[in-house]
Amino acid sequence: MLAGKLQPFIDRYEELTALLSDPAVISDVAKMTKLSKEQSDLEPIKSASDKYLGILKSIEENKVLLEDAELGELAKDELKTLEDERVKTEEELKILLIPKDPNDEKNIFLELRAGTGGDEAALFVGDLAAAYMRYTELRGYKYEIVSASEGSVGGYKEIILLVKGAGAYSRLKFEGGTHRVQRVPETESQGRVHTSAITVAIMPEVLDSEIEINPNDLKIDVMRSSGHGGQSVNTTDSAVRVTHIPTGLVVVNQDGKSQHKNKDAAIKVLKARLYDMQERERREKESKERKEQVGTGDRSGRIRTYNYPQNRISDHRINLTLYRLDAIMATGSFDEIIDPLIADYQAKAVEQAGL
Repeated sequence: MLAGKLQPFIDRYEELTALLSDPAVISDVAKMTKLSKEQSDLEPIKSASDKYLGILKSIEENKVLLEDAELGELAKDELKTLEDERVKTEEELKILLIPKDPNDEKNIFLELRAGTGGDEAALFVGDLAAAYMRYTELRGYKYEIVSASEGSVGGYKEIILLVKGAGAYSRLKFEGGTHRVQRVPETESQGRVHTSAITVAIMPEVLDSEIEINPNDLKIDVMRSSGHGGQSVNTTDSAVRVTHIPTGLVVVNQDGKSQHKNKDAAIKVLKARLYDMQERERREKESKERKEQVGTGDRSGRIRTYNYPQNRISDHRINLTLYRLDAIMATGSFDEIIDPLIADYQAKAVEQAGL
């Protein structure tokens, strides 16, 4: 029964309340901060639990009154209202009880890379990156371009954005995977529709304390920055290539004006990639069913198709199709897809948790 699963959370919340008034805890800033954060995280569950248990108590009280000659009809009407509130509150609690992803509140690195399709894939990287930029503005997030490698006819071979804002990872983590585009390229003289693909990776920004890199494991090369067509961007050797020797991961950054800034940016991206790699390995060990769940971030899996001739955008994980591709790309209104993805994930998580 759901009520029985709530008691440990209520007990812990009350325990934290007592601890936070303890002089020994108050004098320890680090401990006080940690316990306050835990209590703050429990607050929504505690509040909903109190409401739910109150509803259950009221239901039992009204059931007793059903046989009362004077109050029976009132109790019957009240029970209908209470049952509706019980069902609604139960659904809210089930979602709150889903184990939280520790990365949900983090900033993210949003990495887009051209795949099959050559120049057309690079152009679509540019189009999708611009749409994501518009989405970040709609959500009140901030973004900055960490690095970019331009395509030969426009767009980008690769672009990495740092998206900053509370809950950025929780909203965009389902975007990871292969995105397929079907449209007539600008270079196509016969009007034929071509199919291209790009990959999107979502990586949480990590703190230095969350992942350590041995400086001896890094090979750092400095080179001259170059722009489109090999044109020199500046006269100093400010571009930086960082290679993580144990994994072979390579990050190149040349967007900053100083070698120091480019090195720092490259190492931040490298840490995010290493963290992402470790998280994938951990999740794969924990669950053999992971590939069946929404939002695995599997870059080999085609998650979405953008069909321009039909003005259609389709997310294949939840069989969602919208004939508003032009509007979504123009405004960045990806919540039309993201909200159903989150709802589907939550429904599966509730079922797996047996709630």
